[in-house]
Amino acid sequence: MKTSTARAIQCSAALAAAGLLLTACGSSGGSGSTQAAPATAFKGRGPITYVAGKDTTGTVQTIIDRWNKAHPKEKVTFIQLPTDADSQRQQMIQNAETKSDAYTVLATDVVWTSEFAAHQWIEPLPAQQFPLGRMLQPVVQTGTYRGRLYAVPASSNGGLLFYRTDLLKKAGITKPPTTWAQMTADCAEVLKLPEAKNMSCYAGQFQKYEGLTVNFAEAVNSAGGRITDANGKPDVDTPQAKKGLDFLVTSFKDGTIPKEAITYQEEDGRQAFQSGKLVFLNNWPYVYSLAQKSAIKGKFAVAPLPGLNGPGASSLGGSDLALSSFAKNKATALDFMKYFTSEESATYFLKNASLAPPYADLYDNAALDKQYPYLPDLKQSITKAVPRPRVVQYGDVTAAIQNEVYAALTGKKSSARALKDLQADLRKLTAQ
Repeated sequence: MKTSTARAIQCSAALAAAGLLLTACGSSGGSGSTQAAPATAFKGRGPITYVAGKDTTGTVQTIIDRWNKAHPKEKVTFIQLPTDADSQRQQMIQNAETKSDAYTVLATDVVWTSEFAAHQWIEPLPAQQFPLGRMLQPVVQTGTYRGRLYAVPASSNGGLLFYRTDLLKKAGITKPPTTWAQMTADCAEVLKLPEAKNMSCYAGQFQKYEGLTVNFAEAVNSAGGRITDANGKPDVDTPQAKKGLDFLVTSFKDGTIPKEAITYQEEDGRQAFQSGKLVFLNNWPYVYSLAQKSAIKGKFAVAPLPGLNGPGASSLGGSDLALSSFAKNKATALDFMKYFTSEESATYFLKNASLAPPYADLYDNAALDKQYPYLPDLKQSITKAVPRPRVVQYGDVTAAIQNEVYAALTGKKSSARALKDLQADLRKLTAQ
């Protein structure tokens, strides 16, 4: 799902001349808290594959083409999986369980690291060969398992509130809401406008897939609750968590969230917002660059997510790169991972796809902040984000969350019953 040029990686001129070839200078700045992987694990050079969800931004192939031009004997083939994270995870696991070498470098969701590492589907990586010290540390931690680095951040992600500045201004509202109650009240004023005819207030991602887990976690955390405690023990059957789930359930009932949003994934929400169907949207920062190319260009802005009593808390998102344990040409793969996760590549993805960079100094660059005014809010969203449960049985845990929350949103269970059942489910799953 968030450098100044003076602090860029050394030999940047050479990199530009080589089409962003970064393999020769991606080895500085490791993290002392992660153990190094054995160098002997990375042998073989030749063609590899890069496996990720469908590239809706149209930028990934450009980066790969630059690599391929500089490495004609070590070309990368881009294998695009479905857009939803659950399908991506399933296909990657199927490939691993058959010990197939069809997948080399995997673009993994930040919550998959523990599961993939524990099952030995991905290789431990040499932390000292990546500039982890220059990255936001909450982002770096997403790639670690039991003190070792298994995945390198390629992009981060923090949830943001996109809102229609033109309509809020016309309704006499001067700033975005910081609470759910303010957002609902602002909507009521905006929807009185003739320009807001047939619009709805707010949406996120509520189809039964990983996006629902993300939105539920954000609602719970933004109401002062939590899904698990610091030790991974389930703690979701609480008054605070109920307030978060109640916000979503009530919003569907009273029309604050349109009924069709029960089918929304990220792209559905983005398209609804861009086409003028929503006043507010909870989504990842990639929406920014695409919305700037749409009919609402110049008519929207970004703010932190609202919460129960003040600014809310995003779920920590993003994409890490991991190396399949069953892949061939692992030396090539490691170099490609350095290239793809470099600060130059992160800058390219920021400028061309609004992807949240993992590098801290990109958020403090005055020129970039002026060009991308959402960066300060995005940095705050990421640094204050709450990780989803980091458990080995994550697939089962997220499925349990989706089942119970979906039942509450569709009226099949009360919030109280859904949370009580979820607590029981999570106790069983985390005890395994």
